[in-house]
Amino acid sequence: MSALLQLTGVCKAFAAPVLTNIDLTLPAGEVLALTGENGAGKSTLSKIIAGLLTADGGSMLLADQPYAPTTRGRAEALGVRMVLQELNLIGTLSVAENLLLGQIPARGGWVARAELARRARAQLERVGLAGLDPDQPVSTLGIGQQQLLEIARGLGTNSSSNLRVLILDEPTAMLSARETATLFEQIAALTAQGVAVIYISHRLDELQRIADRIVVLRDGALVYEQSEGRLDPQRIVQAMVGKQLAAPEQRSARPKGPEVLRVAGLSLAPWVTNINLALYAGQIVGVAGLVGSGRTQLLRLIYGADRMDTGNIYVGGTTAVAHIDSPSAAVAQGIGLLTEDRKSEGLLLGQSLTTNLTLADLAAVSIAGWMRGAAETRVFERWSQRLQIRARDGLQPVDELSGGNQQKVLLARWLHRDCRVLLLDEPTRGVDVGARADLYVELDALAAAGKALLVVSSDLRELMMLCDRIAVLSAGHLAGVFLREAWSEEVLLEAAFSAYARAEAPNP
Repeated sequence: MSALLQLTGVCKAFAAPVLTNIDLTLPAGEVLALTGENGAGKSTLSKIIAGLLTADGGSMLLADQPYAPTTRGRAEALGVRMVLQELNLIGTLSVAENLLLGQIPARGGWVARAELARRARAQLERVGLAGLDPDQPVSTLGIGQQQLLEIARGLGTNSSSNLRVLILDEPTAMLSARETATLFEQIAALTAQGVAVIYISHRLDELQRIADRIVVLRDGALVYEQSEGRLDPQRIVQAMVGKQLAAPEQRSARPKGPEVLRVAGLSLAPWVTNINLALYAGQIVGVAGLVGSGRTQLLRLIYGADRMDTGNIYVGGTTAVAHIDSPSAAVAQGIGLLTEDRKSEGLLLGQSLTTNLTLADLAAVSIAGWMRGAAETRVFERWSQRLQIRARDGLQPVDELSGGNQQKVLLARWLHRDCRVLLLDEPTRGVDVGARADLYVELDALAAAGKALLVVSSDLRELMMLCDRIAVLSAGHLAGVFLREAWSEEVLLEAAFSAYARAEAPNP
């Protein structure tokens, strides 16, 4: 089969080599899975193909013609589109305006609103967002809905006949099983039309379902390729990390310590309604649910990032209400939040690793308002070594790191602060399989040290492996709290759909 896209000897370096002599072919209608550890070069390679970066060496051909786009717009004009791992939406614009930015229909110099809404609905329907209002500001959407919106924009409309290559960078990191299935249906429809797909993911179960061929990068080099037969997860992992990982241990629930935090009647219309939940020292509680079910809003309310309509928060097993009306008040109570949106809410992207690592506890690295460089360096060295953060040094800007290493920086910030309650919203988003195993060890160590953890994840199997209890939200309501010995994937999914099923049931 002739190649639609062909790469020969592609190289890229920043302070150090990132890609080395990459040779790759991509036929029309194929799904090529691209995987590897954080910092292996996956996103850099994809951005070169999509015109966001230029290669230092090598060449590319698209449909047998020289291909060297210098901008994203030029790549898209030639039929190559990329859905980035980091969201690139404009919060002040509407859903429809974000979907059709640069293609907004107009008549007589005025925006044709009806036509804009019609086109937007067609694109939203493709990713399971048919019920979303096209005029709704993007800033009011949850992060999962924003991820689907990015994907809808990348997929384009059914009339997007110029689409040749679609690159999806960790597209399901924030999606539930239902949204993932919808995305896979759209990918199948595109490949049937001859569109080639580059699918970047660390989720090996997804790669087995969607990929025709898999390529593994390690330290900027192509180290493994498999195109025939069933994908071998063990070999893939070994190729990614250069060693074999031990399987996670099967265990019983951790013992429950004293109550550390409790929420009673917590509500914020229309997202969260009357949530009652307790966290105990030494345990990890998971929060499951569909995109838009209120998982993130629950964590934001506990952290004081949003103001509750009703309800109370109690800290430390006392009957006194904790007045948490801001993130700073939450931190003062020993509560930290690892946000799901690290780009806009978690990191100071233009600042150094040391600045980002120490942001939650400046008193530990300063005297009389003056920062102590030596203390900052010690903090960086401690946590970069413990979490294996790949960086040149503590002065490197955090926006130069891969998404997974940025996530490690966020976790290191709260480990440095030593909070007694840690709220983690999609903590393994964009984290490779090796780093994910290391992260699980860290979370287990935190629980063993008596911390209370509340973890939101779209991956049910991750929650089932990690947690002692799982709270399931459905349309903003607490559908149930399930113990380790009583849950199953089917039971948790049924609970996640329960409120939606009641809402859709016909009246007797």
